[in-house]
Amino acid sequence: MLNLNGPKFKLCDGLTRRSVLQIGSLAMGGMALPQLLQAEQAVGVSNNKKGVIMVFLPGGPPHQDMWDIKTDAPAEIRGEFSAIDTNVPGIQIGEMFPRIAQVADKCAFIRSMVGATGSHHAFQCLTGNSDRQQPPGGWPSIGSVLSKVYGSRDPAVPAFVGLSPKTRHAPWGDPGQPGFLGVAHAPFQPHGEGMSDMTLNGISADRLGDRKSVLNSLDTFRRTADASGMMEGMDAFSQQAFGILTSSKLADALDVEREPSEVRDRYGRGTAKLVADGGPKLLDNFLVARRLIESGVRCVTLCFSRWDWHSGNFKRGREDMPMLDQALSALIEDLEQRGMLDDISVCVWGEFGRTPKINSKGGRDHWPRVSTALLAGGGMRTGQVIGSTNRLGEYAQDRPVHFQEVFATLYKQLGINIDELTLNDLQGRPRYLIDHNVHRPIRELV
Repeated sequence: MLNLNGPKFKLCDGLTRRSVLQIGSLAMGGMALPQLLQAEQAVGVSNNKKGVIMVFLPGGPPHQDMWDIKTDAPAEIRGEFSAIDTNVPGIQIGEMFPRIAQVADKCAFIRSMVGATGSHHAFQCLTGNSDRQQPPGGWPSIGSVLSKVYGSRDPAVPAFVGLSPKTRHAPWGDPGQPGFLGVAHAPFQPHGEGMSDMTLNGISADRLGDRKSVLNSLDTFRRTADASGMMEGMDAFSQQAFGILTSSKLADALDVEREPSEVRDRYGRGTAKLVADGGPKLLDNFLVARRLIESGVRCVTLCFSRWDWHSGNFKRGREDMPMLDQALSALIEDLEQRGMLDDISVCVWGEFGRTPKINSKGGRDHWPRVSTALLAGGGMRTGQVIGSTNRLGEYAQDRPVHFQEVFATLYKQLGINIDELTLNDLQGRPRYLIDHNVHRPIRELV
């Protein structure tokens, strides 16, 4: 670890602090940045511009109050929300999503998601796999797979960024784990210590160069003393480490203040306040996700609010759904206006659905039997509804879609052949990304 001292400054407590630049961990699983770059170089950098933005709604959003309104069901199941028309004839969604209704032609609404394990965390929505029977090292998330298979598009930005903030129920804030692919393919997490590491804090280029010379001298000494020769070739990766830290590209992408005010207003601001044991309602993260993808990141994960509404389901829906409606519709429109929507897949879902019957507290409880998802972009055939539930929203009546089918679709649109690609687990055993003999890409979309 290399620390570079910056200028002194005073905090509100009156004490003096000195800013520090640390070249090393960059919030990437504790692995030094040169080592991370070396691992990525072994895979090779691809110019493939495909990417994915994964939006996780922690807690289990109510499917029958969003994309699968049950207008013919009894009041104790139908609830308080009505259906509205979209810009696609014949497709209706919940009234809390008027802006999504106007971009429905760019969306696919899956009303028959099945296969949920019932676990109260993000794991299945980030990997497609169950957390219960994992290979040695664990299943990798989709962002880690893209990091391994394609590497970074740009040396100045990581392949995988996790924007999910820390939540009091920690499994909801999981940005995606690298599993058996190792820490070299863990997500960069800007809310961690890595954010301060990216800032030079007034250090001049000459001053940085002086310290770089010291580091190079130390490396030369270490190589001289290294009889095994393992230090050979590290100079190039150290150079890239300095390149990331001295480049403004990643830091600029994370800075939404650079966006015009009208763009920020379109997405909305949200709030950083935590919601019970869940996360904040950071609408800015949807805009940051677009900026990161535009800068060269391949996968961005984020979570929004807390959807575990055992009580006050409709009160919470009136608070959170319009916010999601605003930010998500802005993201889809923004990607299209920038010519990125055909390359970037957007996936929005939670770990399971909610009970059809409203409980005595005006809430809905856990319901793993069926849930819903929204897909957009990625070159998919959108403007359609896939699957259906029965009149009461209890189970998939038509065209059940498994979590792994969604991942099979995403991987296909990302240019990955699920029938051929295998990645080795920690015992060296090749593993397919999903059970490709059972679960195939969604035929209606590809």
